[in-house]
Amino acid sequence: MFDSAGPRIFALPPGADFPRLLVDGLIARMAGQPPEAMSRVELYLNTARMRRRVSALFQERGARLLPRMRLVTELADRPGLALPPAVPPLRRRLELAQLIAALLDAEPELAPRHALYDLADSLAKLMQELHVEGLHPSAISALNVSEHAAHWARTQSFLGIVAEVFDRTSAPEAEARQRMAIDLLAERWAEAPPSHPILIAGSTGSRGATLRLMEMVARLPQGALVLPGFDFDMPRAVWDQMDDVLTAEDHPQYRFRRLLDRLELTPGAVRAWVDCAAPCPTRNALVSLALRPAPITDQWLSDGPRLPDLMAATADVALIEAPSVRIEALAIALILRQAAEDGTTAALISPDRNLTRQVTAALDRWNILPDDSAGRPLGLSAPGRFLRQIGRALGQKLTADQLLALLKHPLAASGGERGTHLRLTRDLELSLRRHGPVFPTGADLVTWAGLRADPEAAPWAAMVGRVIDRFEPVATAPLADLVTLHRDLAETLARGTAAEGSGGLWEKEAGEAARAAVQALQDEAMHGGRFHPAEYAELFEAVLASGEVREAVQAHPRIMIWGTLEARVQGADLVILGGLNDGIWPKLPDPDPWLNRKMRKDAGLLLPERQIGLSAHDFQQAIGAPRVVLTRAARDAEAQTVPSRWLNRLENLMSGLPTRRGPEALGEMRARGAAWVRVAQSLDRPSAALLDNPRFQPASRPAPRPPIAARPDKLSLTEITRLIRDPFAIYARHVLRLRPLDPLRAAPDPRDRGSLLHDILERFVRERPAAETPEAARARLLTSAADVLQTGTPFPAARLMWLARLERAANDFLIQDAKHGGSPAVLETPGALRLDPPGFTLVGKPDRIDVLPDGRMHLFDYKTGSPPSEPQQEAYEKQLRLTAAMVERGGFADLGPCEVAGFSYVGLGSTPKTIETPRDKIDLDQEWARFIALITRYRLASTGYTARRAVFSDRIEGDYDHLARYGEWQMTDRAEPVFVGKEVDE
Repeated sequence: MFDSAGPRIFALPPGADFPRLLVDGLIARMAGQPPEAMSRVELYLNTARMRRRVSALFQERGARLLPRMRLVTELADRPGLALPPAVPPLRRRLELAQLIAALLDAEPELAPRHALYDLADSLAKLMQELHVEGLHPSAISALNVSEHAAHWARTQSFLGIVAEVFDRTSAPEAEARQRMAIDLLAERWAEAPPSHPILIAGSTGSRGATLRLMEMVARLPQGALVLPGFDFDMPRAVWDQMDDVLTAEDHPQYRFRRLLDRLELTPGAVRAWVDCAAPCPTRNALVSLALRPAPITDQWLSDGPRLPDLMAATADVALIEAPSVRIEALAIALILRQAAEDGTTAALISPDRNLTRQVTAALDRWNILPDDSAGRPLGLSAPGRFLRQIGRALGQKLTADQLLALLKHPLAASGGERGTHLRLTRDLELSLRRHGPVFPTGADLVTWAGLRADPEAAPWAAMVGRVIDRFEPVATAPLADLVTLHRDLAETLARGTAAEGSGGLWEKEAGEAARAAVQALQDEAMHGGRFHPAEYAELFEAVLASGEVREAVQAHPRIMIWGTLEARVQGADLVILGGLNDGIWPKLPDPDPWLNRKMRKDAGLLLPERQIGLSAHDFQQAIGAPRVVLTRAARDAEAQTVPSRWLNRLENLMSGLPTRRGPEALGEMRARGAAWVRVAQSLDRPSAALLDNPRFQPASRPAPRPPIAARPDKLSLTEITRLIRDPFAIYARHVLRLRPLDPLRAAPDPRDRGSLLHDILERFVRERPAAETPEAARARLLTSAADVLQTGTPFPAARLMWLARLERAANDFLIQDAKHGGSPAVLETPGALRLDPPGFTLVGKPDRIDVLPDGRMHLFDYKTGSPPSEPQQEAYEKQLRLTAAMVERGGFADLGPCEVAGFSYVGLGSTPKTIETPRDKIDLDQEWARFIALITRYRLASTGYTARRAVFSDRIEGDYDHLARYGEWQMTDRAEPVFVGKEVDE
């Protein structure tokens, strides 16, 4: 194939369809040779996708023998090497996790145990990198770290684990096995170089092992390298200045400079693989200058004016600067839709999976399904979510919301009567919301089913009960037991009431991938030692996070979504580079818990900037396509974004070249992109017809006027305050008879705290002995509080916090309790008072009414927060004023009409406060008259129940705000009363 002496390096420019031109050049070089000569060619490629594409391109050329195509990572499987099998990556991580666990048991201050698997994974990656770069842990131990003594001491503790397992040759890591294969081939090729052609194509040599292999192949008699995206436009002086890894590692061409140095070649020795120009050579020259290394960007001033006209270079480039990620996704979807209609092959390239998922969702409105190379993360598939939910709940008591989340999952009971399962789950949810318990057990479900006249409830409840009871709390357990329990629970719940099987858990592509992941963990569990369930959940999620699901779908043949790695091996007429923001493209380097940049450089390891350099190379290749669209969002969900450093450089360079019409070219790029943004923004903008349709107008502030017969004729004392502040809530509750559902996850809230406080104080007052000292009263109060809280709330943290708050307020309560010298006459006793006219009953249950020594009454109302101020009582908070009026009018049968001396709001919150009002300071008769007027007004058909009439704060959310469509109207809007319902003829 080659007549000249090596080493040989060929390359293709950025923007070229690398696989197609690779095949063209290979066929051209083998022309005139026997057909079997092609089968003797060894072709090493960098990805499986590249191999598939090259095979397809060969097949397009007709029937012929193909070269022997292998992946660079499959070198260790080359016939004749006889290397030991590689240890599974999961096994190595589990072995490391055991060693780390033993270290943390001895020195718990080094790291939290919940990071056990993350630490093992990080150490395993460090071991892999050492193998790839041909280094030994001793290279790290020998570093001068005098400036990092404390951090280095912690690091050494963990790196000792790496040294312990690094030299195990009987079961090497895949990277160590690759290095062993390269060493063997180096020995054999030195003795007997192969005479047949061997090529490595598509690799940049960014890793040490691959770089060494490329060096070996390039020196073979018939060996050659074919590099992707080589910058033929970069001057020799720039190549020469990229000699410092700290400043040049993030340059897209740095890896080629390192390769040339190893081969003792200059950039001029790199030849074109085929005689084919780049799709847009002038654009490649512009990008090459824009991406010069940071220390020499001053060359923009000297080399920029030599560039060709930039209007022509960027004629097929558009720049979209969308106001949000959503608009960016819609604009991209519109471009892809246009490409589908025109028959253009188009591809979106982006490392941002959130953006690509939004684009896929946007395309669905036109029934376009793109060919997404990345598939879907296994953890986000239905089996993955189901298994993760179960894994997170292992080893703890199931809460009601956790149970219902499992029961409502689409895979739950997928092997039995799914309809019956959903019906019973709905009924169970209503019961748990209304009656609890917070932590349901199997016995609770059996009891619930026994109260139902439903023959299907008992077997279903028994099945669910058996699952619940297996989530018992445990400390630690062998990993094998936890995996077995996890799998058994998942299969049982997926099977449902069916006799056998596992429902749809392991079905389709996602189920098969999930089963393979679980089986792999089960096979290697013997190497994992003991895990706490929380640690196991972290481990399991990490295992699933490494998997992807590629489902068989009928995707559009011309619309693709690629990651940056896949884009290297594909070609498209239109390329969209999406998500061009810093932190996304390029992605920020992952934090290294072990070594800083200088330490990595001194040890001979790769710098974090290596990944940035590879991303820069991907960008340089992709932007060289025939037609390009660059997109970014000016703002994400949290804050303003920063443009990608490469886009920023390109814009700055063009803006500073007026003689090359750079500003005009940049403006045209933005104008082309802005047109797509305008169309995207108009997609969800209602048309004029919709705007005129009353159904699509924002709701006005409601004030419904129901029939008199439907209006409530009885309200409690506390509901009078609500009637004043938010009449619509009274309408929704008493006219529409809507009750807010209790939250699915029961949590300690102010309502529960208030109810328990009343129980505590009622018990304290009822059990008061004849003679009691203040110290004894305080001790008894706190004892009563502890007993009531123990039985009244299942939340230990809430018990401790509420008891501490009551302890702070105890002295103030005891002072108010003894202040007036009265004795309790009414404790949480209901009362009622009928008013005719207007035909209304006021009911109430005051916290406490004391009989004073002079025979008058004093009323108490206990508040867990701040008590209402006097102005609030005057306008809104009428509870005690109306209670006093009821007492004087005989509203409590046990008391009869009695004179009231005063009343007190006792606040027992974090800052205890009491507001006391003597009877002679207020006119109860006037209060009563105002109350009668209020009720009489709401007995008129013309009075509407206005939403949020006088709420305490605009930020307060009411139970019925969504029904009132609050948010479509503002608090300053005038209510529009509307008659609702029909009057019933008397």
